Amino acid sequence: MTKSAASALVVLVAVPGVASAQAPQQVDEKTGPVSFANIASVRIGAGGGQHGGALITETQRSPLSPGQSKLSADRVAVPNNDGEKATLGGHYQIDLGKFAGASASAYPAAIASRDHEVTAALQQSTVPTAVAETNYAIRDNWQGGEKPLDNTVLVFEGARSAVDCAAPGRTTATTAVAKLWVRGTDGTLAPAAVPGGGSALQVKDLKLGPPGDVPQASKEKTTSDVTVSRVTAFDQLVRQDGWRDGDVTAVGGWRVDITTHVRNDQNVSMEDVKTNVVLGGVSCSIPKSFVARPAGGTGTGATGQQQPTVPTQVPAGYVAAAAPEDGFRLPLGFGLLGGGLAFAALAVVLGRRRRAKAEQG
Repeated sequence: MTKSAASALVVLVAVPGVASAQAPQQVDEKTGPVSFANIASVRIGAGGGQHGGALITETQRSPLSPGQSKLSADRVAVPNNDGEKATLGGHYQIDLGKFAGASASAYPAAIASRDHEVTAALQQSTVPTAVAETNYAIRDNWQGGEKPLDNTVLVFEGARSAVDCAAPGRTTATTAVAKLWVRGTDGTLAPAAVPGGGSALQVKDLKLGPPGDVPQASKEKTTSDVTVSRVTAFDQLVRQDGWRDGDVTAVGGWRVDITTHVRNDQNVSMEDVKTNVVLGGVSCSIPKSFVARPAGGTGTGATGQQQPTVPTQVPAGYVAAAAPEDGFRLPLGFGLLGGGLAFAALAVVLGRRRRAKAEQG
C-alpha cells in the first residue's frame, strides 16, 4: 500500500462519532444487508495511449446501523483533479449536473444546473436502499470546441437509478432517464430514443476520439461506436473489491460502452480502444434469510423519518496501483472502515501499469 493510501485509511478511522453512531441495531458487515451507490466510474482498455485500468469515484456504502451515506456536493465532474485527468488520458470529461453559468454548461440550454443525489442507506427496518440521480454529460475535449457544450457527445437528462431490497422475494431496481441526447454524425446534439428494458441504443461513427493521446491519430478520421444500455448484472458495475453482493442482489445504472476506431490522416486504421462508463451504479444485497425489522411505513423500508447522515469528511484524491501484466486489477485492502463512509473516501485510480516497468520490460 502506498504512503498516501495508508494516510487516507488513517483519516477514515479517525472520523469522530462513527462508532457511537453505529452502536444500536448493527447488521453484520460481511453478510448482512448492504447497499452501494456510485455516481460515475470508468474502465479503460489497453491501447489509445492507455495502459488499461479503472477510475472509480467515491462509492457510498450503507452504514451498519440505520442511517445513510451521501456523496459530497464537491464532486461535480470526472476527472476532478490532475491525477484523475492523467489516468483518463486527458480527453474525456463527465459533468455531473452542477455548473457555474450558461457559458460553463455542457448541457443543452433547457437543462438547468442541479445538485446530484447519490445515497446509500440502511432504513430503520434494516432494508438497504440506494439511489443515484442527476444530469450527466459526456464530452470529448479533444475535439477542441470553444464552449463546453461544443464538445458534448452524450447527455443523460434526469437520469435516476435506484434499488430497494425489502425481502428475498421482493427487490426492485429502476434505471430511468427523462431524455437522452446524442451528437449525431451531422454534428447536431439532439434527443434520441431511450432504450427500453434490456435493449440498447447503438450509434456508430460518432465524432468521439480516444480517452488519451495517440501519436498520429487524426481528429477528422477517428470515430467511435457507442452503445447505451442499463446495468442488469452485478459484474457489469465498475467497482472496488469491497463493493460486494449477497445471496439476493439488485443492481441499477447506465452503461456506456465506447469502441474508438483510431485512424491517421491517411484514414489508415491504427488501433481500437475500448472504454466502459457506468453512470449511477447502485446495488443492494441481503442474505436469503433476511427479514426486515418492523419500522412502519410502506413495508419497503420507508419510515417517514429522516435518516441520519454518517460523516464522510475525507479529502478527495487518488491512489495509483501497479497492475499485473495480463490487465487491470482492483487492489485489496480498501474496505469501508466503520461502514457508511465514502468507500475509500476518495477517488481510486486502479490497475494502471507503471510506465517505467513497461519500459524496462
